[in-house]
Amino acid sequence: MTSTEAARRRAWRAGVNQGSGFEAVFLDPVGQAVQQRWADAAMTVAFEDLPPVSAFPAVPGRRWGPGLWWSATTGRHVAAGSNAMRVQLMVLDRDPNVTGLAGRPVRLLWRDPRGQVRSWVPQLFARRVNGTALLADCPGHPDAGGERARKAAEAVAQACADIGWNYRRLPPLDDILAANLKWVAGYRHPRNAGHPGLMPAVVEAFARPRPLIEGAEAVGDPIEVLPVVFHALWHGQLKTDLEAPLHEYVLVGPSDWSGLGKTGGAK
Repeated sequence: MTSTEAARRRAWRAGVNQGSGFEAVFLDPVGQAVQQRWADAAMTVAFEDLPPVSAFPAVPGRRWGPGLWWSATTGRHVAAGSNAMRVQLMVLDRDPNVTGLAGRPVRLLWRDPRGQVRSWVPQLFARRVNGTALLADCPGHPDAGGERARKAAEAVAQACADIGWNYRRLPPLDDILAANLKWVAGYRHPRNAGHPGLMPAVVEAFARPRPLIEGAEAVGDPIEVLPVVFHALWHGQLKTDLEAPLHEYVLVGPSDWSGLGKTGGAK
């Protein structure tokens, strides 16, 4: 390594550590691209309200392409580019610490140690209750994206750490957990809360853990009651073990139930 290249590396690292080595590109309310110092943008821009800074690519041959996820957290649609991303959106949409979500709202720019401009668009943005945020990518497998994704992850993680945020490459969920989340997510909309008085009755029916079908029948017609139970499971008003297969005798309990993972009832 030459002395010039070593000096460039030191200068680049110093700039990053001061929060000045990164730029943010995003779209303003009328769709015009704006480039701003990353640390300034992070303080002033509501990324959770922005559209994607670039479209998700449609890859021929894939079974699931770009689409929209209706967020129970925000009441708005979030752009999703893959099935893996949609699964992670489900997880974040259920997280009570998350207040806002967006798909690809910002592109980060920086210079590598050789002085070349690099860029990356994280797939997900999640705003937390405390005002901080998570930038994330949702690879379908650990090595997705190759060396470029690995180097970009290091840079974006540094950019986030500089301002007190986080960056993660979110690992794929277990198949059973993903399937269960998809099922209860189908009941996330407020229309599944039932008529007035039904939700309190459902929560009361599971004040002690009991099999799903038993509690539903205790309230009324399962055809009417079960969607309310699944709605309550999505929103955390009730609990069950989502890492085990859902079935009619799975145990369901109150929101503060600590006995998850215990089995019960005949299957």
